[in-house]
Amino acid sequence: MKIYLNGDLVEEQDAKISVFDHGLLYGDGVFEGTRIYNGRVAFLDEHVDRLFESAKVLDLTIGMTKEEIKDATIETCKANGLKDGYIRHLVTRGIGTLGLNPYLCKQASVIIIAADIQLYPAELYENGLKIITAGTIRNLPEALNPRVKSLNYLNNVMAKIEAINAGVMECLMLNSQGYVAEASGDNVFVVKGNKLITPPSWCGGLEGITRNKVMELAANIGLEVSETVMTRYEIWTADEVFLTGTAAEVISVIELDKRIIGDGKPGEITKKLIEAYRQFVNNNGVEI
Repeated sequence: MKIYLNGDLVEEQDAKISVFDHGLLYGDGVFEGTRIYNGRVAFLDEHVDRLFESAKVLDLTIGMTKEEIKDATIETCKANGLKDGYIRHLVTRGIGTLGLNPYLCKQASVIIIAADIQLYPAELYENGLKIITAGTIRNLPEALNPRVKSLNYLNNVMAKIEAINAGVMECLMLNSQGYVAEASGDNVFVVKGNKLITPPSWCGGLEGITRNKVMELAANIGLEVSETVMTRYEIWTADEVFLTGTAAEVISVIELDKRIIGDGKPGEITKKLIEAYRQFVNNNGVEI
């Protein structure tokens, strides 16, 4: 496997960073996950835009233009001969000292990985996910805004640990007020009648790129789509619930905290949106 590392394509075993890199020492950096479908990179512009927005919030200078990042992405995909897969963009603060001062890091490190991915087994897309509510509260936007995809992902990791230890693969995360924020790695949607609702990003969730596309696709099939503050009540009493994310795509949730959602199987609207999303990403994107 070839890895893009600071301007060069290197073999996987040679893709190394310094132990003094602040991405390693302090989680000081940003990342994006992007998918490849049928020889096309989905939503490349949107992901690169968000990478730069996250970096700006951290006052992190990437040292490359957006077009250079996009070109490097295509180059990395070609080098690995991928028609389908996953791309991880990482920008770290770079090499510094053992102190916190980020301005002692002279140059950011830019890494692009293009490889295969399978987040959930195929049968879960057929049968739906069972999830729990994590005790770990989502980061406060005033502390570390969840809209920044930072390398400090411990908040999500701690919630994921709770899910795995409970025997499930995903969990619901609430904010400090008890409102639904998101899952540990995905956005949350509720279907009730002809309405599709999802929490606004200020409740503590990432403004997902898959999320936004699914909202558009839902409106196209006649659903009333809105961002609404919600509690677990809305999830337990929903007709259908599903998650969205770059890696997860669209996947049904059939149970939360042992309470069955709807009739306990993926709903018709969820199935329609799964199909619409897959059709879109397989026929759109930047060609490799």
